[in-house]
Amino acid sequence: MADRDVPVASADVAGKLPGLELDPDFEPVAVPKTVPGATIRDRIRYSLAPQHASVLVRGEVDDDGIADSVSRISATRDVTGIFADPAIQTNLTCGDTPAVGTWHDVETLLHQEDLAAAGLDGASVALAIVDTGINAAQVEQARGAPVTIDAARSWNPPGVSGTPGEFPVDHGSMCAFDALIAAPRATLLDLPVLQSKQQGGTVMEGLLSDALAAYAHLRTVLTDQPAASRALVISNSWGSFSPDWDFPVGNPGNYSDNPSHPFNIIVGSLEAAGADIVFAAGNCGRQCPDGRCAYTDKPIGGANSHPSVLSVAGVDIAGQRVGYSSQGPGRLTERKPDICAYTHFLGSTAFGPTEPDTGTSAACPVAAGLLTAIRTEWSATELPPAQLRTLLQRTAIAQAGGYNYDYGYGVADAAAILAELKRPAARA
Repeated sequence: MADRDVPVASADVAGKLPGLELDPDFEPVAVPKTVPGATIRDRIRYSLAPQHASVLVRGEVDDDGIADSVSRISATRDVTGIFADPAIQTNLTCGDTPAVGTWHDVETLLHQEDLAAAGLDGASVALAIVDTGINAAQVEQARGAPVTIDAARSWNPPGVSGTPGEFPVDHGSMCAFDALIAAPRATLLDLPVLQSKQQGGTVMEGLLSDALAAYAHLRTVLTDQPAASRALVISNSWGSFSPDWDFPVGNPGNYSDNPSHPFNIIVGSLEAAGADIVFAAGNCGRQCPDGRCAYTDKPIGGANSHPSVLSVAGVDIAGQRVGYSSQGPGRLTERKPDICAYTHFLGSTAFGPTEPDTGTSAACPVAAGLLTAIRTEWSATELPPAQLRTLLQRTAIAQAGGYNYDYGYGVADAAAILAELKRPAARA
């Protein structure tokens, strides 16, 4: 399974398991394992060696007698675990509040001209938009500038047809537009995971297993690059809103609080290989929660709270936290969100000429674009993802006296980041 050029069917891997209907369209995914007691510079090591790794397949069990089915499958030889595959949805805002400023205001706040003058415009850097798909024509029209889509390195989940950059105008187009504010010359990779038709009630609902398969593809995209210039930024404006979509906390198959869930493992392994992974903190802020929010506390869970990702909350162009931005602590890592980025501005017009780009869904790609701009010059080999996250945290404009669960470390400060990177010691 580690060789992506060798096609393998789910039945070849799993055979026939009692009470489980395998999904024949889901290509099995090799999932690495953390190597016990082995670290590199205090970083977790991941291994895809046959004696360590496992293979993930997807299937369904009957709702009737689910506990019995899970028990029987778990007892089968070579089954290492059964995990929740919760629906994931885009992070839209609850609000009907008018836009606060425009994307040009955000461009100014991100010091885009200064970044470009320093050669940090995202040129040739791969920026993956894991969302509903991108409509490049709409993004180009809104920007008044061309957009680069790398079709060869893009990816569709099973059952989703369509050409990269030619999906209907939707949430993914908004995210692509916002990511290009700081990195206008980035190369976009289109991964329409939220177009999955596997199950769910809306077109904007997807499954975590499709995201996991997308990340396995992105691992190949990353490792195919020369180590000296390796750079991949991944923007994820989605999350799980309800504990009803998951196994209970404490169950071995749980996703929200379980660092051993396969998706949380593959996120950590991809970051360890050199990817910058950015997640929206979510729109379950206490003042103005999205109507789907069903967690009574700690709404930032699963990969959105992973220690190896940048979890992004939202502020308007005045630096004021928007009321729907989820507050910490996080479930996998207490200090989440990490930082804030800008949202609720008039930009992509993906939802109408007067509708703002909103939610932490907009803040996430704005931050991802800033990381992409930095990667123009600073590869993941030279400046590993963990160090870059620390730089963003350390230079953020602190709010309310330091780290707090509303703002994280503060609002991303592109000017301070640029000043730090220009220091001679930055390359030491």
